[in-house]
Amino acid sequence: MEQNNYYGALQQPTGSGFNAKSTTNEVIKGIDLTGKTAIVTGGNTGIGLETVKTLAGAGAVVIVPARDIEKAKRNLNGIANIIIEKMDLMQPDSIDAFAERFLKSNQPLHLLINNAGIMWVPLRRDYRGFESQLATNYLALFQLTARLWPALKKADGARVVNVSSGGHQFSDFNFEDPNFFYREYETLLGYGQSKTAVNLFSMEFDNRAKTHNVRSYALCPGAVGETELAREAPIDLLQKLGYCDAEGNILPEVAASLKTIPQGAATTVWAATSNLLATIGGVYCENVDIASLNSNTAVIGGIKPYSLDEKNAKQLWKLSEEMTGIKFDLN
Repeated sequence: MEQNNYYGALQQPTGSGFNAKSTTNEVIKGIDLTGKTAIVTGGNTGIGLETVKTLAGAGAVVIVPARDIEKAKRNLNGIANIIIEKMDLMQPDSIDAFAERFLKSNQPLHLLINNAGIMWVPLRRDYRGFESQLATNYLALFQLTARLWPALKKADGARVVNVSSGGHQFSDFNFEDPNFFYREYETLLGYGQSKTAVNLFSMEFDNRAKTHNVRSYALCPGAVGETELAREAPIDLLQKLGYCDAEGNILPEVAASLKTIPQGAATTVWAATSNLLATIGGVYCENVDIASLNSNTAVIGGIKPYSLDEKNAKQLWKLSEEMTGIKFDLN
């Protein structure tokens, strides 16, 4: 019987030889991606940009879909093997149009890196009424993966790498009111459930896709400095979390604990390329290895059991199909 990661059955570190301080340069050493095609969402800033540089530097052709084409051109200027395409994750029609253009090329897709995300935003909704963090961080990922499925299957050895977060510990997935129609909106709860959804999807997708030689992973990049993720974070929330002082200055001990961007992107690159994962999928990774299962509510790190619940994963798949209007049959 083939293994799956329901309830964390495979959540055991591999002894990768890397750690929280390992960088993308260390992880990619000796790996040749010549002839491979990758798509990296959110690939023109932060850890996404570092991921693009690393994969392209190893020989892959990297397609970077972006909402702001001019910004992407500026940030990606001078990097070889890059193609910039138009796509807005808050616009389902834009996702479909991007995927359709790629499929028309008849190329196999070897790596899909679902890196883009938002956090700490006020309550916003897309035109469907869906809460923006759920729509951007998860539903767009589900839709893009579904639309690109024929190209992933064609690669005969593709990987889908979904950037999640330790912030999944903020919330399980709320099936009764995922869009905050009836409960009070709290940005961290919205973020947490969107990342729990990413974890559940990564596990369920892997279990359905592995017979086609497509594997899937979720990961936590860690707390990374110098990204745009916190650009809308209210000062009082950062103070409440103990990240900054009364004037809004980040505390020295917090600053010292942050990863650099090359360290933050290292787990993404590892999940996309490591031979240690050749026969393992559906797992949640952190610090450049498979993370441990964490059942202790007082401990940060690892993955919570509710993020790997088989019943929730299957229920979420069905809900995702209903919310996006996409029947995602892997055949």
